[in-house]
Formats: sequence, C-alpha cells, structure tokens
Amino acid sequence: MAKKKSKNKSNSNTIALNKKARHEYALTDKFEAGISLQGWEVKSIREGKVNIADTYVFLKNGEAFLLNAQIQPLNSASTHVVCDPTRDRKLLLNKRELNRLVGAVERDGFTLVTTAMYWTKCWVKVEFYLGKGKKAHDKRTDIKDRDWARDKERLMKHKAR
Repeated sequence: MAKKKSKNKSNSNTIALNKKARHEYALTDKFEAGISLQGWEVKSIREGKVNIADTYVFLKNGEAFLLNAQIQPLNSASTHVVCDPTRDRKLLLNKRELNRLVGAVERDGFTLVTTAMYWTKCWVKVEFYLGKGKKAHDKRTDIKDRDWARDKERLMKHKAR
C-alpha cells in the first residue's frame, strides 16, 4: 500500500500583518470580517502579493469597506478583467456589528485599524480593531515600559545563573 503524498503546508495561516498599528494606535475592541474578493485577488493572495500597511476600514451607507489594501495582480491575470490593486473591498459583517462600529466611530471618535489578514479554512478574513491615535508622549511611555520589561528579564536571567 503506497503512502499518500502530503502537501507542504505552512503552520501559519497569516497572509499579511500591519505591525505599525499597535505603535500608532491604542487598540481596544477586536473584530473579524470576511472580504468580498474577485478571483484574481484570491490567486494573488495565495501567492502572497498583499500589503496592508496603511489599511483601514471605512463605514459608508451602513456598510464597511476595506481601503488602501494593495493586492498586486499576477502576471498571468486574464486580459478581459480589469485589475485594480487598490480598489475598495466590501467587508462582510453582521448588522449588529455594523451598528456598534458606526456608533463607536461617529460618537466616540474611534478609528477602525486593520492589523492582520489571514486564512480561515478557505476564506480570507481581516482582523481589525477600534483604536484611537496615540500622542507622542503615549508612544514614549510605551517604549519606556517595553525597554524596562526587557531589562528586567535580562536582570532576572543573569541573577538566576
């Protein structure tokens, strides 16, 4: 009996990350949404041609859209399809989640910041947070706290020897 060949799968389902988001914003509530994509976009995402560095979520007419996500088309893309790498993509959310987001953005002044894009089974999902922009002094205190935690770990490791 012959063994079946196993595909080389990476353990990580993460497609793209926005590492600047945690530095630039104070993030509070986490949300997950599906994306409405075209066929060429899914193929490009499988190849890893995605950038979500300056991506955010925009609410318009009771719907959520992903703005500034760059999905580069493949060289072998079809000629009859117009490939726009930075088009607005609709996010798939429940009505209750949309109402909560609208209230937070309009009344409380929050921003919806995208932090990650990943696979869940065969669907592409986007993780985004409600966040408020940090001031310069907030960023400095975060850096100071992170440095102190690192130094504390070094001291404890050195003391244990």
